[in-house]
Amino acid sequence: MGDVSNSSDYEISATQTDWRVSVDFNGVTIADSSKAILYREGSMAPVYYFPRDDVRMDLMRRSRHKTHCPFKGDASYWSLTVGEKSLQNVVWSYEKPIEDGVSIKSHVAFYMDHLGSTYDEDSEYTKQVAAGGHGNVYVDWLLGEAWKLDDSIKLTKAFAEMLVVSGSPVTRLSMFIRTLHPLVIGNAYIWRQEKEEINSFVLTHDTLKSETFLDSPLAHIFSGAGGVRRRLEGDDVILDFGILRQLHEEGCTDYVAMPIVFTNGQINALTLATDKEGGFSTADLGRIYEISPVLSKLYEVHASQKMSSSLLQTYLGRETGEKVLKGLIKRGDSEELNAVIWFCDLRQSTTLAESMEREKFIAMLNQFFECMVRPILEYGGEVLQFIGDAVVAIFPKQEEDPSFRAACEEALDAAIAADERVQDWNLEREAENLPPIGFGIGLHVGTFTYGNIGIAERLEFTVIGSVANEAARIEGMTKELEEVILTSEEFANNCPSRLKAMGEFSLRGVESDQKLFGVK
Repeated sequence: MGDVSNSSDYEISATQTDWRVSVDFNGVTIADSSKAILYREGSMAPVYYFPRDDVRMDLMRRSRHKTHCPFKGDASYWSLTVGEKSLQNVVWSYEKPIEDGVSIKSHVAFYMDHLGSTYDEDSEYTKQVAAGGHGNVYVDWLLGEAWKLDDSIKLTKAFAEMLVVSGSPVTRLSMFIRTLHPLVIGNAYIWRQEKEEINSFVLTHDTLKSETFLDSPLAHIFSGAGGVRRRLEGDDVILDFGILRQLHEEGCTDYVAMPIVFTNGQINALTLATDKEGGFSTADLGRIYEISPVLSKLYEVHASQKMSSSLLQTYLGRETGEKVLKGLIKRGDSEELNAVIWFCDLRQSTTLAESMEREKFIAMLNQFFECMVRPILEYGGEVLQFIGDAVVAIFPKQEEDPSFRAACEEALDAAIAADERVQDWNLEREAENLPPIGFGIGLHVGTFTYGNIGIAERLEFTVIGSVANEAARIEGMTKELEEVILTSEEFANNCPSRLKAMGEFSLRGVESDQKLFGVK
């Protein structure tokens, strides 16, 4: 017996079962019942709802997560812990259901894909449950599970596993997603049947020039020339790409590479291979072709999120980019930072700019930034701003360090490394009869405001406060004292053995004289 709600477009049914159904997780049976209710809703995959008396509720902890269904009402969620494994929000229940959910009131259901499990039941109805409510089981997977996955690695793994469970003979699957990034052209995600995890790696801009890429179907697809299908068994095998020769040697019988197109026209690629005799059937590929537009959209969402994060980190820095992504986007948003502040400046940049061709000056400026910024990043700092030929960076105070000692040591190490890089560079310039590059670094430490300023249409994160101003003034004294690196007394107090006193000096815009220190 069961409840049924019908319409010409959407059907909901709840069937009281009379067969045994169980669910396992991490080797433990967490649900076992002969009174489960099989709930069907539209084209979504069927779900078993278990009476709580037949569920190990002692292994579950209620969470604050909630979702809403217009037919069943609000769902409450539980997290599950069995042994050393825990999963968040994988169990749900309608405790105060409306209309079409009354029959499953207070029953419990599970996200089976998250559990890495399938229903164990003693019924011929298993095949109907696995098939779902749609003619294409891949569509059921998209609607029921795929959209919940939050990154491309998880999506690729789940996609491949779904194909296998659904009867596809795929033994190798790869997804190549292009991206907008100054260093990489895209990401590759490769699944093999014999390996548990996805192999993911980046494709650099140099990849486009490599023999391996040029001898692959990807070059063909990315150029907009369409897909590739090659039968790898029989007498007339065409092995016109490197990957085909490799797969043929491995015993594969069929290979398919098809374009996956984003809404902006960007062409990506999905490849499939099998070792099944006869290769892929029309149905195998047809079902994938049918879902490819929606599958593409899921990858596009992940790629857009990844690209947004990459671009924000590239143009704003790691920490600042994360702040923007977390919502610090209004004018006036700010926070207090305890950190070492680094200010460095290229000397005689105006003279150099006027005496050099524009392209050569830009190349020289970028080389200077390479010498400065690489050590900053390597020693745990972050660049906040490029101001013309100057760099403003910070080395945040570590939470476990009651003083600024660690941050000061890292900043000083980075400054010395930057000086060494410039010295090496100047040796190269000397060999080319070019003048040496001069610069100065000012290091200070304290508390300052890092905030969002500007107008509503154009905002910028910047350092605000006397500490930032004093760091710039300290750097300005490097030329006068003929020192590459100068620090404040507050900075020197955290690593005194490595610094030497230079005396007290008047800094422009600073009320009292300041003690400055150089590197021994």
